[in-house]
Amino acid sequence: MHRAFVRSFKRGPPRRHACMLRRLHWIVLRRLPGPFFGWLGTLMFLLLMQFLIRWLPEIAGKGIPVSVIVELIAYNLAYMVVLAVPMSVLLAALMAFGELAESQYYTVIKSTGISFGQIVWPALVVAALLMGGMLYFNNVMLPEANHRARQLWSDIRGKRPGFELRPGIFYEDMEDYSILVQDRPPGTNKLIDVTIYDYTQGRDRQAVIKAERGVIESSAGGARLTLTLRNGEMHRPLPPDANNQSERYERLTFDRHRIRFTLSNVVFRRSESEETARSTRTMRTPRLLDTLDSLKTERDARYQTLYERTQDELSPSVAADTSAPAPVAPAHPSSYLALADLDADARRSVVSPAVQRARSAQSAIQNIRRDTEWQTRRIRSYQVEFYKKFSIALACLIFMVVGAPLGLALRRGGLATIGAVALGIFMLYWITLVQGEKLSERGFFPPWLGMWIANLLMSGAGLWLILYVVLDLGATPPLRRRLWEWLRSLRS
Repeated sequence: MHRAFVRSFKRGPPRRHACMLRRLHWIVLRRLPGPFFGWLGTLMFLLLMQFLIRWLPEIAGKGIPVSVIVELIAYNLAYMVVLAVPMSVLLAALMAFGELAESQYYTVIKSTGISFGQIVWPALVVAALLMGGMLYFNNVMLPEANHRARQLWSDIRGKRPGFELRPGIFYEDMEDYSILVQDRPPGTNKLIDVTIYDYTQGRDRQAVIKAERGVIESSAGGARLTLTLRNGEMHRPLPPDANNQSERYERLTFDRHRIRFTLSNVVFRRSESEETARSTRTMRTPRLLDTLDSLKTERDARYQTLYERTQDELSPSVAADTSAPAPVAPAHPSSYLALADLDADARRSVVSPAVQRARSAQSAIQNIRRDTEWQTRRIRSYQVEFYKKFSIALACLIFMVVGAPLGLALRRGGLATIGAVALGIFMLYWITLVQGEKLSERGFFPPWLGMWIANLLMSGAGLWLILYVVLDLGATPPLRRRLWEWLRSLRS
């Protein structure tokens, strides 16, 4: 089959040549979707499991509806897509082109004079289309998903655990009441031996209610509870009346007593999406740029205020006459010419206001300087987020540039080898990206460099791998052979 494939390239007419080249492109494109979607599903599953292991204990036990939990997971899938798609591209490229090299198609193609670029360009087009989709996703869908996830997390964390009376344990999640139940038959709303501490009149005037049994009922979707007590008594202190200044104590017995509770902090309530302010990761690109321009304008205004305040404080009180040469002051043993002739008390009366004014000016200038530094840090964080939206999307194309020649170079590498290589490359890329982000926010790197340095390094590695494959450096390794022979001589 390979020989027929070669003859069709060498002896066939140009039209036949183009037809076979299209067939080769179809072979390459057909090998990409399977590994891509397979690895994408695997990586999404692993990231989802990590998310559930980390955050599910915080959600459990609060009585959150299942639909809300599913919605929270769906919103958090957005950042998982950002991580999984570039790595899936890298793995798909390694597997597709590795299988191509393993089947000897690439050797046959090289013998016909077909260049590396002619083979790879359809895969690069697919990666470019995927990069465009990730650009849209990072700029439109990801910020909105982050905002909704953050809003939902805030609502969940603000909710107290659901109302649940456990025998022998005080329930104290209501502001004005503590409830203790000695027994509660499973699957019923009946309570046995109930004790309630009522703090509605204050902690120093708490009332104690005890009953042999009770029944609890909920209404308004669990927002209100009605507790009906039977055969009990109430103990409570009373404030002194007008005739008797001492405190009074009251004991009441009842056959039936009803108490209503409002559980505003226990019932889960959704807040509006636009109620909370958006951070850098929850803003779309146009709004991010508008906020960035506003911050720059505010910072420039603060710089101008700092400059003017400094000039006002440092300028002399009396303007100098610049129309004639300034006279040269005679030598004097004191550096304070005006204060030299004053006594100590008069000198202190002059110096103290001046020192106070200098300290006030120093404090004001330091406040303005700290404000401008804070504004500068915010500007850097916004710039970092802007460049990150594009750099992560570009990683899809860069990983195809890296994965295609690396897959051809690995040839017979198994699944474990391909996975280890891809994981190492992606970890190197991600660590470089994260460290670049941190250094940029701290001012060590320009924001654009901190966010693009990972792509620049991977692009350089991709170009080197292309040269390695095109020039077939692996077939003639004199330096490697000499090193291997030297190691063998050392062993012998």
